[in-house]
Amino acid sequence: MLCPLPSNQESLPQMAIRGQKFLQDVGKRLKELRKAQGLTQTQLAELLGISQQLVAFYEGGHQRIAIDLLPDVARLLGVSVEELLGLSQSPARRGPTPKFQQQLERINRLPRSKQRFVMEMLDAVLTQAGA
Repeated sequence: MLCPLPSNQESLPQMAIRGQKFLQDVGKRLKELRKAQGLTQTQLAELLGISQQLVAFYEGGHQRIAIDLLPDVARLLGVSVEELLGLSQSPARRGPTPKFQQQLERINRLPRSKQRFVMEMLDAVLTQAGA
């Protein structure tokens, strides 16, 4: 004979609904963070070594992100695993975005003459924009 659940515990259908909502919320955050980084599903999939379809399933809340992928996903999107899962709020970010930071690092590796060229281009664009 099955024992009834204590009144302070969720029923199985309630747990399933809560679990599905959690997957959808994580998927929504994943999509927002990916877009904020200027990445397509295909680009994120390539960086993670998975298929684009799997990224789409994650974003749609249809599949759980593999535990071993969570640290890599969070790192690529510039957040902690806790933030990705919605367990903590992200602090207000200061400084360049991860994509901009990557571009600055690439510029830094260029020869000095090319760095000067990039700086001249940036100065011209900023002057033209009135910034």
